[in-house]
Amino acid sequence: MDILPAIDLIGGKCVRLIQGAYDKQITYKDDPVAQARQFYDAGAEWVHVIDLEGAKAGRPVNADAAAQIVAAVPLNVELGGGVRDEAAITTALEAGVTRVILGSSAVKQFAWFGQMARKYPGRLVLGLDARGANLATEGWLQQGKQTVLELAKRAADLPLAAIIYTDISKDGMLAGPNLERTRALVEAVDLPVVAAGGVTTVEDVRALKAAGVAGAVIGRALYEGTIDLRAAIEAANE
Repeated sequence: MDILPAIDLIGGKCVRLIQGAYDKQITYKDDPVAQARQFYDAGAEWVHVIDLEGAKAGRPVNADAAAQIVAAVPLNVELGGGVRDEAAITTALEAGVTRVILGSSAVKQFAWFGQMARKYPGRLVLGLDARGANLATEGWLQQGKQTVLELAKRAADLPLAAIIYTDISKDGMLAGPNLERTRALVEAVDLPVVAAGGVTTVEDVRALKAAGVAGAVIGRALYEGTIDLRAAIEAANE
C-alpha cells in the first residue's frame, strides 16, 4: 500500500481547504518543492499534487510548480486539477508527471475520458470526489447526479492506473476516512483504489489497508502533525 502525501496548490503555495471550501483555506508552506523534498526525506515514494486553482478555473494554473517538483525531487508525482483536455494531459506527462488525475472531465465527458485512458494506458487516474454517494465536479463546487459506484463500474474495464476516491465531507476535517464507502468501492472494481479525505492517524492507515486500498492520500494531518509520515509508511508496509 502506497502513502501519498499531498500538496494542494493555490498561488504556488501549499494549502489545505476545509471540506473543499475555497473560503476556508489554510496556508502551510510557501515552497512546494521544499515540502516535497521533506516528504522524500521521510521515505515517501509518491506525492499527490492538486492544482486547486486549476480545478476551479477548468484549466491548469499551477503547472509550473508541479513541474518544479518533478525536476527537483525524485518522487513519483500524481497531478490533478483543471485537466480538461488532451493538451493538459500531454503537458503534464511531458513534464515528467507519473500519472494524471481527471475528475470533472471524466465525469462530464466519459466517452472522451475512455479514449484518453486507452491512448495513455496506465498513466491516467479517475478522480471520484463525492459528498455522500453523489459525485462533485468543478473543484467540488458542483454536485452531480451520478454516484461513485456507478461511474467506477463504467470505468472498470479501462486501462487506468487507479481510481482515487475522496470523501469531501471528511477532507481536511482530521476525523478519519469513510471506510464504509471506500470498502464498497474496492469490492466493486478490480482497479487499484486510492483513498483520500480524513486520513488522520496510523490506525486510519491500517484500517484502509485492511479494506484493501492500494494507497492513501494524507494531507492536513501531516501538516498539523497528527500523523508522522514515516510511521504511516511503516504501517502501510506492515
